[in-house]
Amino acid sequence: MVDAAQIISRLAESARLANRSLVAATDAARSDLLRQIADALINQSDRILAANAEDMARADESGMATSMKDRLLLTRERIEGMADGMRQVAALPNPLGRTINARTLPNGLELTQKSVPFGVVGMVYEARPNVTVDAAAILLKSGNCALLRGSSSAASSNVVLVEVMREVLAQSSISPEAIQYIPSDDRSTVTALLHARGEVDLVIPRGSASLIRMVVDEATVPTIETGAGVCHVYVDDAADLDKALPILINSKTHRPSVCNAAETLLVHEGVAQTFLPVALKALISAGVIIHADAATQAIAATHSLDVMVATEENWSTEYNALEMNVAVVKDVIAAADHIQKYGTNHTEAIVTENAERADQFIALSDCAAVMVNASTRFTDGEQMGFGAEIGISNQKLHARGPMGLEQMTTTTWIVRGTGQIR
Repeated sequence: MVDAAQIISRLAESARLANRSLVAATDAARSDLLRQIADALINQSDRILAANAEDMARADESGMATSMKDRLLLTRERIEGMADGMRQVAALPNPLGRTINARTLPNGLELTQKSVPFGVVGMVYEARPNVTVDAAAILLKSGNCALLRGSSSAASSNVVLVEVMREVLAQSSISPEAIQYIPSDDRSTVTALLHARGEVDLVIPRGSASLIRMVVDEATVPTIETGAGVCHVYVDDAADLDKALPILINSKTHRPSVCNAAETLLVHEGVAQTFLPVALKALISAGVIIHADAATQAIAATHSLDVMVATEENWSTEYNALEMNVAVVKDVIAAADHIQKYGTNHTEAIVTENAERADQFIALSDCAAVMVNASTRFTDGEQMGFGAEIGISNQKLHARGPMGLEQMTTTTWIVRGTGQIR
């Protein structure tokens, strides 16, 4: 029988030793390594796609939902996107050794607070093999070793992706043990990782709400909680409706399987009769199933549009598919009340030409990102200029929003004296 605790302990120990070679390397060396990995991903595309085809075949056999298969699928274009993300991270400023704070005390002691790596970081994630590469890019650049535990559904893809990256490391001064794959055929390895306090410095979950909750509830290792995305688009009565429609369609349909896709449309009652017939027709034409409140149902019926009755459960559901809730609200405060009740503190969007209304919505939105006259799809590390992201944090401690290089560092205090004693 596999002893998961021993497996994690062994991987963590080798990662801790490998971390010496990683932090000893210059930023230029780490960045050059990322560029070499990006090239290797492109050069090994056939090998990666063959492995992904195995995962997709198992997904078809198991009856996996279409939205989940979209997350699992790799194409040449997506591999190129992963490589581009790796290069973008390589080009970013060094996150290590930044001076956060500096001052001299009255006794002459010089205090400097500097950014440093966490050390050994575990990732627990589902389906999406691109997370394997994104996480490795950010963790390597920020001087952290990676213990990667993806789902069994993406096992073939993840194994090959880690192999490709480790092959590049093996030709460098940085130990290949800086990136390690945790076997995904036994759930006990997740439990062991979460309980490896003192061996693993940090665990980050990325995936469904149930996975994140399990990790946060079970872990004794410190965690950064990424969150589910029940995101909203609120169309105000002061909105430019010509802007509102493409923002809505993009927020919902651009890639519905991801956490920054919108799940609910809220429309001010003052523009509902004008905007909703157009919006509903556009959503339905795009294949979106509509779950509507009573006011929306009445408008839909007038225009012979097919919608479903929204249940209480619908309002808090992250569909990750072409489904959307629609409701009419009295004003911006009513919209904010709805969001507070059903949202997940991820991303909220307002479409309005009224600056005071926008500021009010921002103040009332307790979330990681607020969009004003822009798609919810912009809550993304690459889109915000961070390169790849390791996840989007909905929590308030340490990191919030897309987590890039800076969020993968902690700090240390350096105290320089001239012989002072206390």
